[in-house]
Amino acid sequence: MNDKASAAKETFTLKDNRTGKTFELPVIKGTTGPDVIDVRKLYADTGCFTYDPGFTSTGSCESKITFIDGDKGVLRYRGYAIEELAEHSDFMETCYLLLHGELPTEKQKKDFDWTIAHHSMLHEQLVFFFRGFRRDAHPMAVMCGVVGALSAFYHDSTDISDVKHRMTSAHRLIAKMPTIAAMAYKYSIGQPYIYPDNNMGYAENFLHMTFGTPCEEYKVNPVLAKAMDRILILHADHEQNASTSTVRLAGSSGANPFACVSAGIACLWGPAHGGANEAVLNMLKTIGSVDRIPEYIKRAKDKNDTFRLMGFGHRVYKNFDPRAKIMRRTCHEVLDELGVKREPLLELAMELERIALEDDYFVQKKLYPNVDFYSGIIFRAMGIPVDMFTALFAIARTVGWIAQWKEMIEDPTQKIGRPRQLYNGAVERKYAPVHKRK
Repeated sequence: MNDKASAAKETFTLKDNRTGKTFELPVIKGTTGPDVIDVRKLYADTGCFTYDPGFTSTGSCESKITFIDGDKGVLRYRGYAIEELAEHSDFMETCYLLLHGELPTEKQKKDFDWTIAHHSMLHEQLVFFFRGFRRDAHPMAVMCGVVGALSAFYHDSTDISDVKHRMTSAHRLIAKMPTIAAMAYKYSIGQPYIYPDNNMGYAENFLHMTFGTPCEEYKVNPVLAKAMDRILILHADHEQNASTSTVRLAGSSGANPFACVSAGIACLWGPAHGGANEAVLNMLKTIGSVDRIPEYIKRAKDKNDTFRLMGFGHRVYKNFDPRAKIMRRTCHEVLDELGVKREPLLELAMELERIALEDDYFVQKKLYPNVDFYSGIIFRAMGIPVDMFTALFAIARTVGWIAQWKEMIEDPTQKIGRPRQLYNGAVERKYAPVHKRK
C-alpha cells in the first residue's frame, strides 16, 4: 500500500436510522481518480454488508497498473496514455512496462525481447494434447485446456512464493500464448503446425505461425504486423474487468498462474466480454446494407425489441473509448495496404457510426463506438476467421492478467476472495420423509 493511499485522514459519516448510531468510515485517496470509502470494518461495526451486484461500485484491490477515467475517455498504462503507447511503443515494450512498472532501457528491452522469443516454443508432448480435441472445437475451448495443462509440463515455475518462478511463468505465458492460438487454428483447418521463429517480432511471429505453411515461404506484411502489434497494445490491460477479476480471484486461493490465466480465458470467452467484436461483425451482416440502417436504429431504440447495436457504449467509458479512435485509423491503414477499395462492412459501419452519433437518443445516452466496433473488420480483412477473434484478445490480455496476478501475489494486504450475499431464500425448514411430503 503506498503512502498516499494509506493516509486515510478523511472520513465518511454513516448514520444507522434503525438505532440512531453514527459510524466513521475512512476515506482512502488514490493518486488519480475518485476516493474510496473503506468498508472493511463495516460488518463488524454495524452487522451489515454492502450490496453491490456486479461490484460496479466496489474497489476490490489497490493497483498501480492501469487507470481509466470513463467520463473523460482516458486509459493509461502505468501513467502512460494509451494513445502515446500505440503511436510510439511496441507490444513487447508495453509488456515490460505492465510487468515492471517502468519503460525498459535499451538493454532491458533487448534482453526482454530475447527472453520472450526463446520461450515461445511449446513442449513437444503438448502436440498430442491438441489431438484430443475435435477438429471443430472452438479455439477458446482449446486454449482453456492447453493453458491449464501448462502447469503439468512446467513444474519449475509454479511456486508462487518464489520471485523467479513468478517471473519465469509470466514470460512463458506471454511467449507461448500466440503459439497455442496459432496451433489451435492450424489444427482446426487440418494444416501442419508452424513453429515459432526466434528472429521474428511478436506480432510478426503470430501471423507467420497462423498463415505460413511448410510448402512455401510466407512473408509477413510489415503493415499488417504493425497493425496487429498496435491491436495487442490496445487490449493489453483494462483494469479490473470480468476476466482480470477472475484471474485475481483464482489467484487469491494460491492457484498456479497457468490455472489462473486459463480461468481468465474462460471468462473472456463470454459474448458480453471478449466476444463482442464477433457480435459486431454478425450485427453488420444482419443489417446488410446502408439503406436498412434507419430500420435497425429504430429497433435499437425500441425497449420491446431485443435488437441491440453492438459495439456502441461501454460499461466504463461514458465518452469515446480512446482505443476506438486508434482502431479506426488502424482499420483504414490495413484496408489501404490490402488494396480494399470498397469494403461493404466498413462502409456500413462508418455510416452506422455517423447516423448514431447524430441521433439524440444515442448522444444523450453517451453510446459512442467502442474498441470492438472496428477490430472485427480489421481481423476479417486480414483473413482471420471469426472464431479466432476472441483468441487474439486472449493473446493481448495475457500480459495484463499476469501483471495483475503478480501484483496481487506481492500485495501483503490481499486475502482470498470471498464475496458475501443477500440471502432471500427459504427460512429454516424441517426435513420430512418422502412418504409424508405433499
